Amino acid sequence: MQLEVRHLRVLCAIADTGSVHKAARRLGVSQPSLTTQLRRIEKALGAELFWRERSGCRPTPVGRAVLTRARPLLADMSALVVEAKAAAAHSGGPRLRIGSTASRALPGWLGRLRQRLAGTDISLHMDVSANALLRMVAEGQLDVAFVHEVEGCPLLLPEGVALRVLLEREPQFVSLPRDHPAALAPVVELADLAQDRWIVDPTVDGEWDGLRRVLQDAGITPSILHGDYHTAASLIAAGEAVAPCQPTSGAGEETAVRPLRGDPLAVRLLLCSGPGTGDRYAAVYADLQAAYRDVASGAVAYRQWLLRHKSPLLTAPAA
Repeated sequence: MQLEVRHLRVLCAIADTGSVHKAARRLGVSQPSLTTQLRRIEKALGAELFWRERSGCRPTPVGRAVLTRARPLLADMSALVVEAKAAAAHSGGPRLRIGSTASRALPGWLGRLRQRLAGTDISLHMDVSANALLRMVAEGQLDVAFVHEVEGCPLLLPEGVALRVLLEREPQFVSLPRDHPAALAPVVELADLAQDRWIVDPTVDGEWDGLRRVLQDAGITPSILHGDYHTAASLIAAGEAVAPCQPTSGAGEETAVRPLRGDPLAVRLLLCSGPGTGDRYAAVYADLQAAYRDVASGAVAYRQWLLRHKSPLLTAPAA
């Protein structure tokens, strides 16, 4: 067996996510398939590349040596693909390549950008992994990326990537069945959710670690379901689970969105751009601010939270 670029991507994905399960989700393959690939790679190299532990996978010394060579090779290959696509497009017009994790501010942001930057080719790349988006910015595959950083779980910021802070601390609310007893109160106590199953997407960088820390600090050891948040919505509506959610999330006919007492869960909202961009994307940032302010004001539970906390978000002038 000869090593190929796809094999290097497998190794880097496992190292970046810390588990074969999370790497499989990122790469869009099944976990058994990825496990088989890893065994074949290790057999070809004649060495174990990862230690399998209860907490996940950790590179062995040989694994670290391989990863040290693999990462720049993948970066060069990604740059080659980007440059080749740009040359093939033969487009002399301006373009803006945006990356983002999920956010309800996206539609308004894109709408503002299309008005401001008429004639610009604006593309959007979505990913659950903020770290993956940051790498794409660093490698020149994206111009900007709007990401969230879970409190207590710092992102892996590539050298040279510039940061603008949209919001230093956005509280994370909880989505729960509308007929849940805790939904009767305007603010939910964590203790009132101690017997519930929590669903969390382990492929979202820092999400599970942040939630686990907060629950442990509260003395809660709940039953955990792993899944994407599209699945979570249906399980919550069916009364099978509760889940952390963005405060801008809308309630449904069968679900409620409530803040948690003391706001123990939070994220930092960031707009990232490539090395040396300076103030080039100041207008892009201003449009994101305005779009976020709109959705924050329009989300009932979040607006009430902002009013209680006298947030400047509700009084800041439009950009």
